[in-house]
Amino acid sequence: MTMLGDWDVASNILGSISTACWIIVYSPQLIENYQLQSGEGLSLLFIYIWVLGDLCNFAGAVIGQLVPTVIILAVYYTICDSTLLFQVYYYRRKRKAQRTAALNGCPSEQSCLLEERTSACRERRRAPLSQIFLRYTAAAVIVALAGSGTYFISKVIDHGSSSYPSLETSVELETQILGWTSAISYIGARIPQIYKNVQTRCEGLAPGLFYFAILGNITYTLSICVVSMDRDYLIRNASWLAGSTVTVVCDVFVLGQFFYYGYVSRLMVDE
Repeated sequence: MTMLGDWDVASNILGSISTACWIIVYSPQLIENYQLQSGEGLSLLFIYIWVLGDLCNFAGAVIGQLVPTVIILAVYYTICDSTLLFQVYYYRRKRKAQRTAALNGCPSEQSCLLEERTSACRERRRAPLSQIFLRYTAAAVIVALAGSGTYFISKVIDHGSSSYPSLETSVELETQILGWTSAISYIGARIPQIYKNVQTRCEGLAPGLFYFAILGNITYTLSICVVSMDRDYLIRNASWLAGSTVTVVCDVFVLGQFFYYGYVSRLMVDE
C-alpha cells in the first residue's frame, strides 16, 4: 500500500469516528431534558442558530451531490435540533399548566414526581470529577471502536471500494457561501449558550452534548488534514476547518464552565 493509500485509510477511519460522534451527540441532552422534564438548560438562540448551520450543511450536501449517507445524516441532525426545540416548548407548557393547577389549589401527582425527579438529577450531577472523567473516557473509546469498526465492515461489504466522498470541496460560490454560513452559525451558536450558562450555572445542561461535539469536530478536522496540507486544498476546505476548530475552542470553554460550577456547587454542599 502506498503512503497516499495509508493517509486515505486514516482519513476515512477518522471520518467514521467523527460520524459516530455526531450520531450520538444529541442523546445526552435529550435524555437530560427528559429526566429533568425541562429544556431550560439550553439557550433557545443556541438551538435556533445551530438549526441554521445544519440547514446550510444539508443544502451544501444536496448541491454538492454528496453520497446519500451524508444527506441522510444532515436530515438526521435537523430532526434532532427540532426535537430539542420541541422538548423546550413542551416542558415549558407542561410546567405552566402545573403551576396553574397548583395556584388553583390542585397540586397534581405529576408535579410532585417532577420535583422529586429534578432533585434526584441534581444530586446525580454532583459526581466526583474523576468519575466523570473516567465515564467520558470510556465513552470516547467505545465511539472510536464503533467508528473504526463501521469503516472496516463497510470496506468488506463494498469489497474494498470506498463509500466516502472525496474530502475536496467544490469552489463554486454557492457551496462556499453555504460552508461559511454554516461555520459562522456553529461558532455563533455557542455565544448565547455560554452567556446562559453564567445565569443558570449549567443546571440542566448535559456535558456529553459538548464532549461528543468536541470529539466529532477534532476527528473531522484531522480527517481533512491527513489527506493533504497543500495550501490550495486547505483553502478549499477553509470554512469546514474554521467551523470545526473554533467550535472546539468554544465547546472546551463550555465544559470548563460545567466543571467550574459543579466544583463550586460541591464546595457549597460540603460547607
